[in-house]
Amino acid sequence: MPAERLTENAIRAFAEKWYVALDQHVAPEQVLALITEDLEFKVPEDTFLGHQGFGRWYEAVTHRFFDEVHTVTKVEPVIEGDRAIVRVLVNWQAKIWDAPDARSVWLGFDADQTWTVVAGPDGPLIRQYTVNELAPMPGSASL
Repeated sequence: MPAERLTENAIRAFAEKWYVALDQHVAPEQVLALITEDLEFKVPEDTFLGHQGFGRWYEAVTHRFFDEVHTVTKVEPVIEGDRAIVRVLVNWQAKIWDAPDARSVWLGFDADQTWTVVAGPDGPLIRQYTVNELAPMPGSASL
């Protein structure tokens, strides 16, 4: 099946779709369908490789964070044929609870990210995902 051409609109829509999936804690196979097999996923805590590595990360975060809301504030793609380098700015807010604490705590961060997306058969796929900076919002608990 031929690759779907990358466009700015397709990449913006894809970024929104990605964060809706993360906020909803969709089934792992639904999120794996949005990334390449050779994914390099760099977040502050570690680097995760491929579907297996990403799956470990996804399992951990979906069991740690709840009431998540990602708000995409900027998607700036530079399209180079069948791939694009994309700057993504997103505000992430969530709650966590650590037993035996009596209450959950609120987290709020502004994330500056760089993605490399490639043209997949049904639209963009993430090949590289790097969190460049994670800036806490005033009043946020720390991670």
